[in-house]
Amino acid sequence: MTLKDIKVGQTVTVKKIHGEGPVKRRIMDMGVTRGVEIYVRKVAPLGDPVEITVRGYELSVRKADAEMIEVE
Repeated sequence: MTLKDIKVGQTVTVKKIHGEGPVKRRIMDMGVTRGVEIYVRKVAPLGDPVEITVRGYELSVRKADAEMIEVE
């Protein structure tokens, strides 16, 4: 299951981050790392972007980036 599949109001834990090089590094630099909890705050009407709360701050991620974040 990826972050893209999570519904608004759910809290999940990051299991693994897929991807390569600078894309994966950018996601990790935003504070999304293995074991961190993510709360899904909002999803835009067309599903892109997804607004999440991670490590106490709000963050918007594109659907393509959310697909790289495997959660449980």
